[in-house]
Formats: sequence, structure tokens, C-alpha cells
Amino acid sequence: MDGSLMTRLESAVTRLEALSAGGFRHVGAAEVSRDAGAADPSIVAFDDLISQHVNGVTIAAEKIGGQVLDVSKIIEEAFIVQRDLLVKIKQTQKPDMAGLGKFLKPLNEVITKASALAEGRRSDFFHHLKTAADSLSALVWIAFTGKNCGMNMPISHVEESWQTAEFYCNKILVEYRNKDASHVEWAKALKELYVPGLRDYVKTHYPLGPTWSATGSTVSPAPVKGHGPAAPPPPPASLFSSETAQPSSSRPKEGMAAVFQELNSGKPVTSGLRKVTADMKAKNRTDRVGVVSISEKESRASSPSLPKTGPPKLELQMGRKWVVDNQIGQNNLVIDECDAKQTVYVYGCKNSVLQIQGKVNNITLDKCTKMGIVFKDVVAACEIVNCNSVEVQCQVIKIPKNMPQPSRE
Repeated sequence: MDGSLMTRLESAVTRLEALSAGGFRHVGAAEVSRDAGAADPSIVAFDDLISQHVNGVTIAAEKIGGQVLDVSKIIEEAFIVQRDLLVKIKQTQKPDMAGLGKFLKPLNEVITKASALAEGRRSDFFHHLKTAADSLSALVWIAFTGKNCGMNMPISHVEESWQTAEFYCNKILVEYRNKDASHVEWAKALKELYVPGLRDYVKTHYPLGPTWSATGSTVSPAPVKGHGPAAPPPPPASLFSSETAQPSSSRPKEGMAAVFQELNSGKPVTSGLRKVTADMKAKNRTDRVGVVSISEKESRASSPSLPKTGPPKLELQMGRKWVVDNQIGQNNLVIDECDAKQTVYVYGCKNSVLQIQGKVNNITLDKCTKMGIVFKDVVAACEIVNCNSVEVQCQVIKIPKNMPQPSRE
């Protein structure tokens, strides 16, 4: 019989014996959460995932020790935190974005802890630490709230997160293939944890994201730090209007919904249109003037429409895309921590210089003026769109052997 099943049966027997003896005791919140999810099939399956795959990673790490064991324990801690969050989700109403950030704060703290180990001075187990830190982003699938939340579907998110971590995992397999089998065992156990382990779990139980409770408790967003007290909530709409609230079905539709409603009503939709007479046509109008005065031309030129620009950005989004936006007069822009699976998108920059110290997949410059970019290598291409006065320097140029040689004539 499975070991995890035996553990749950022994726990249930112990609680029954305590109740039969008439001893009622105070139960902590953590134990209530654990007991509440013990009967849920999705929580039982997640416990099996921890006992089968997470423990396999920890057992393999114990043979190596050092930082590999430390980061493996952080992985175990992250999965335990997600297990608790899955139990709480079934008892909590769906929060807004601010409340969701507060709800997922314990998981974010554990992921940050793993990322801190991979930063700083490069250690002998850098590839192990980087693989573990990048792989934990797969657990963020729990933040999926719908198609418009800015995330991929949970299954795709888990697969893409592991693809990012697999870049360093393959380096471990190549480096220790003929040196130390314990490192190879750890890398394979970590891969099986996410693919197929976590991926199949999400596919079976949460293909459309977590299911929040409709009647559970609410998550209040973290208070905003400020000098004054928080603003009071707005009064109800009945204070501003004496009209009674109408159900959504009886309210008049607006926009394109109103157009389609009128078309489907069967009424003659052109009955309200005015007939255009001959004198109303542009070719028959007597007040047409084709000359533009100098004063009118100057007034138009004196008030040009200024383009709207957003705040300057230089950040990595979702671990896959470097975004450089609205940088003006910056000659020391540097992207140093990048890999061959990441892309770089530069938009709306002016009088600036960007250096990419590493190999990336693709580089795109869009609507830039007097922009300089220096990079070592690129997998796909460097694209320049709607730009003026752009200077590009590539430090590595590869020429295929089968390329025809230029003529010397």
C-alpha cells in the first residue's frame, strides 16, 4: 500500500481515538487547513505529488549536499506553501489584484529566497541554483484568474517555465554525465517534478485555473503606506441618483450591442435617416473654398499634437522578454543577464545607447531616433522598424561556408 495513504489512515485513526476518549482539544489554524483538504481529491493528488516527486528531488540532493541540498529544501518549502494556498482558495472568495498579491505573498517570499541563492558570486553549483530558481516560476500558475489577466493558461505556463529552467538543467546533464551520477539523478528528478509531475496535476485538476469559493472569506488588500488616513469608501449610488436600479437585462444597450439589437429587431433601421438632396452634395455646394489662408496654416503649425510617452522602462517581463521603453539621453543602458531564449524589444528611445552583453533570441527596435545598440550575438534577427538614425554594432558575425565568394574582377 502507498506510504502516503498509510500516513493519512494513521492520522485519521489517531483523531478518532482522541474523540472516542472524550478528550476535546484546541486545534490550530494550520491543522484545520490540513484536515480540511485531506478529503479533497485535488489536495490528495498534490500530497502524492510532494511525496513522490518533491521527496525524490530532496533524496537526490542529500547525496550531493551543500547549496544543492539547500535549494532543494527551498523547492520543498515552496510546494508545501502552494499546498496550503490551494486549501485556502477553496475557503476564500476571489480577490482583486491587490488582494491576490497579498494572498500569494508567502509563495513569492519562497521564490525570492531561491533567486537570492542564484545571485551574487558565481558558485560551483551555479547551474543547479539557476535551474531550481527558474523552475519555481512554474508555481505561479496559481495566480491565473482568467483570459484577460496577462498570463498564459496554467498548463502552458508550467511548460514554458520549465523550458526556461531546462536551459541550465541540460548543462548539468552534459557536465556531470561521465563525472558524477548523483548530479544527473538530481537533474532528472527535478525535471520529472515539473514535467510530467506538476503539468499533469494542473491538467487534471486545474486546467482553467484555481476555483475560488463563492461564499468563503474575503482577502483584504494590504494597506497603502501614506502620511494621512485612508480615504473613506464612496457613498452608494442611491445618494447621487433618485432613479431606481434596473436589472442589466432591462438597461438600454450601448455601442455595437445597440446596433446589433436594432438590426435583429426586424424594424426598418433606415427609417430615421435623412435624405440627401442634390444641394447637400459636396460637388454642388456653393460655399466650397479650396484656399487655405496663411494665418490658418500658421495656427495649425503652432499647435502640433505632442506624442504621448510613458515612463522609461528597462525590465525583464515574465522571464522571457526584455522591454526597453522611452529612454531619452541614456548612454549607459546595459542588459547583462540574458540567455538565448529571451527577446529584446526597444520602443520609443531617443539619443541613447543600449549594450546587450550576451546571446539573445531576437532584437527589435521600434520608433527609435538616434539610437545605438551593441550586441554580441543573436539567434534569429535584429529588426529595425519605423526608426531614424539608428546605429547597430554586432561583435560576432558568422558567415556560412557554403556562401559564394565575392568576385575579384
